[in-house]
Amino acid sequence: MKRQVILIALPLLTSMACGVRGSAPGRPAADSQVIPPAKIVDFNFLYARNCAGCHGANGKGGAAIGLGNPVYLAIADDVTILRITARGVPGTAMPAFSQQSGGMLTDDQINVIAGGMRSHWAKPDALRGADPPPYRALSPGDPQRGASVYGTYCSSCHGAEGRGGRASSIVDGSYLALVSDQHLRTTVIVGRPELGAPDWRGDVPGQPMSPGDVSNVVAWLAAQRSQPYSAAVRSGGNR
Repeated sequence: MKRQVILIALPLLTSMACGVRGSAPGRPAADSQVIPPAKIVDFNFLYARNCAGCHGANGKGGAAIGLGNPVYLAIADDVTILRITARGVPGTAMPAFSQQSGGMLTDDQINVIAGGMRSHWAKPDALRGADPPPYRALSPGDPQRGASVYGTYCSSCHGAEGRGGRASSIVDGSYLALVSDQHLRTTVIVGRPELGAPDWRGDVPGQPMSPGDVSNVVAWLAAQRSQPYSAAVRSGGNR
């Protein structure tokens, strides 16, 4: 028993001795400066810690759309990006990040994230002269017309009823319960290039979707939601 005690104590004494001679492992040096979390304003650090888990490393997309998608950054203005980052979207998977809305980030940090996305990833020629549908719908869509639009532009990948084909189901109840109508609209317009989903120009070669097409197919998708979720997410601004 005594031999066991000695063997265990030796590493501990060695560790303590190291701490006397210099900085112990994990302990900052005496002259180092510790930056308070609220003072960190490095875009790469803030994005990696707060956004990459859903939106992917370097804005490439993950569980949610890629915020580094140049088409997204071309249609979403700075006010929109700031608002969503700060306040989140109630009823969806997008949380609020600003301290005023219950999050952990200061206004300066929110500005760094929103501004950094544009300065790092926006491309002036992203639209290449094209005229995209507006970020927000100008009028409500028609679900019945949307069914026809879906058949033309979406069914070849997502299946005749949206339950999956070459691509995944987009009428899955769990998915539709977690996203807003605006999220659906944004995804239809900007695509998911990391998943092989084209933007509004590429579903049918030479036949881009019109603003009405986008609004109508979003209305059709929203109509597939289970009723308890519909009111909660219909008007959200989830990206």
